[in-house]
Amino acid sequence: MGITGPSESGPSTTSGSHELDLEEAAGDGGVKEKTSTSSKLMFAPWQSAVDEGFWHQLASFKLETQRLAEHPVPVSGFFAPCSHPQVPSHLQLMEESLPTDPGGHSSESFAVQGNRNKCPVPGTLYNSNTLEGFTGLDTPSLLKITTQQIWEDIQSGRAEETSNLLNRFLLISFADLKKWSFYYWFAFPAVVITPPVTSSSCRPVSEAFDEKESTAIREACSEWRGTPATASSCFFLLHFTSGAVIARPIKDWKLAQEEGGKVIAAFYDPCNISTNPGWPLRNLLALAAARWEVKDLRVLCYREKRGFIDPQLSLIVDVQLPELPEWKAPGFLPKGVGWELNTRGKARPRSVHLAASMDPERMANEAADLNLKLMRWRLLPSLDLPTLSSTKCLLLGAGTLGCQVARGLLAWGIRHITFVDYGKVAMSNPCRQSLYNVEDCLNGGKLKVDAAADSLKRIIPGVKASGVYMSIPMPGHSVSPGEVDKVVADASRLKELVDEHDVVFLLTDTRESRWLPTLLCAEANKVAVNAALGFDTYLVMRHGAGPLSNQGEASGTTEAESSVQPGRSRLGCYFCNDVVAPLDSTANRTLDQQCTVTRPGLAPIAAALAVELAVNLLHHPLRINAPADSALSVTDNSTEPLGILPHQVRGFVAHFSQMVVVGSAFDKCTACSSIVVEEFRKRGMEFVLEVLNRPNYLEDLTGLTEMVAATQGMSLDWDDEGEFTDEES
Repeated sequence: MGITGPSESGPSTTSGSHELDLEEAAGDGGVKEKTSTSSKLMFAPWQSAVDEGFWHQLASFKLETQRLAEHPVPVSGFFAPCSHPQVPSHLQLMEESLPTDPGGHSSESFAVQGNRNKCPVPGTLYNSNTLEGFTGLDTPSLLKITTQQIWEDIQSGRAEETSNLLNRFLLISFADLKKWSFYYWFAFPAVVITPPVTSSSCRPVSEAFDEKESTAIREACSEWRGTPATASSCFFLLHFTSGAVIARPIKDWKLAQEEGGKVIAAFYDPCNISTNPGWPLRNLLALAAARWEVKDLRVLCYREKRGFIDPQLSLIVDVQLPELPEWKAPGFLPKGVGWELNTRGKARPRSVHLAASMDPERMANEAADLNLKLMRWRLLPSLDLPTLSSTKCLLLGAGTLGCQVARGLLAWGIRHITFVDYGKVAMSNPCRQSLYNVEDCLNGGKLKVDAAADSLKRIIPGVKASGVYMSIPMPGHSVSPGEVDKVVADASRLKELVDEHDVVFLLTDTRESRWLPTLLCAEANKVAVNAALGFDTYLVMRHGAGPLSNQGEASGTTEAESSVQPGRSRLGCYFCNDVVAPLDSTANRTLDQQCTVTRPGLAPIAAALAVELAVNLLHHPLRINAPADSALSVTDNSTEPLGILPHQVRGFVAHFSQMVVVGSAFDKCTACSSIVVEEFRKRGMEFVLEVLNRPNYLEDLTGLTEMVAATQGMSLDWDDEGEFTDEES
């Protein structure tokens, strides 16, 4: 038997109305029937109230922990005795109702701390993956399971040791996390007693006892409610002894009977109706019939006013229990009732829609990571979202590549992005550079770094995006005496930025502008990812570890990451294939050479590969020291969840092809060789200035000048043995 479907909705998260249909509350088909001495006892049904924080916690639990599993989850509800004559006390679910690590498969309740105003009630949550699964749940069977648990608690005596077990509840739900809608239905299972329980009297405490007894009851209840060890136990006894009333746990029933004196069973009553007790009494009466084997029982329905028993609102009910011989039969299981009615009085689920009431920024931040969290359910369980969200990325260049890389990083959950650029947004930019629009071009154009950072914040308000407006000092671009201070300041600031970030993307539009960032990354042993474009070709690569990383001086690396693995050569950088130092490539260039003229689809392809390469690297245990993987056939499977981790990817759009290349570090590299890094460490900015002002300095320092001279003086002797002769032919 399934659910016919949710029948109501609304923005409020509070369940239940204050209207009450006592006839349906009986749950076993009975109506109030008077006899000469007694009438059928009717119970006010319990009502639920769900705090918005619970739904947020459930959404997080579903995405992070439960994923595709549908096993029962322990939850805790909370309630207090009724304290107002017009308002009942609801069973509440709050943020702390779900355990902090609800990953176990047990439906047993977890330990929660209660107090006099928050009595914990154990419950079980069944959260479905689909709305169809929710509406198709076998609700009679679920109610039967929970009723059986209560019955077993009664039969075993556990309910007397931990009396709150009598209030076990059931919650079924479905969370539509795209729309922030939740469908749910509560059940408060109660053991059905047949023939029904009757009552000969139901009256206020003030009418049932004289002033002396009322005072003694007040003192006993106050002591029970005021003692931390008992305040949250919602069932107890009042034992009338000579001249005193003592509050005792319900497990002392037989002991109190042996000691003599009158004994009254008591419970915290959430009901506010002056003529009927609340729902929790039903299972207490089942326990009294099964364990204490009583036929008559006096019950106190404890209700409060300003922290003390309210003698006008609290009730004394004299109950008559029927003969129940079948309850003693082996394997007997009583029936249960208790599915909550909605505000229309129908046995149907409820729904709540939080999108309208949620903070838009919070919704945007939650929705942004939804795709990533869903990856972890089935396709990529090893996806390390905490690492990605905490990784700080530095993007050198806020042009076509920089905009595309930033968007890709956002999609992967990276939330710390810093742009470095020296340009302003021009009218030719918005159609190719996805973070800008025409408004950014007006009045001379906004700074690219500011416009790009603002654009990211509009996409995801929670991103920590910032921009640094500065130029990158470049070899071949000589520095005049008046520019020295600014160039040194820019180079020093760039070093600070590299040191502060985890991954550096080299996305500038000239070759020489990548030299200083490459050197700084090699010196600090930082991950560097390079993307460069031709007209219809591209290069995406990761730089290898710094040459001095074996000395253990690299910052931000673990011992396992701090050196190249034995037997493996260090991977090269962007400049390792060159035998000349980078020079000024901007002088004497025509307009088409000054602009980055490429096929429009090239930058998104290269940017996407750069982002994927960085994410793969962040998931490798060796990080920057990870070896380069070779290309695989499309029919082969990689052993890594995210696929291979190449060194370089070179693409040729004219042929719609790409290839994976591995290049070792060059010991005479002008950017990452040990001699260059050591010289920078010794001389600092003085070294940088000399590189900028002396075009051949790097070649002389690294030995490239000598190597080129040596190769130019070499004579080559060709082997003629392979030539064909007439005789051979």
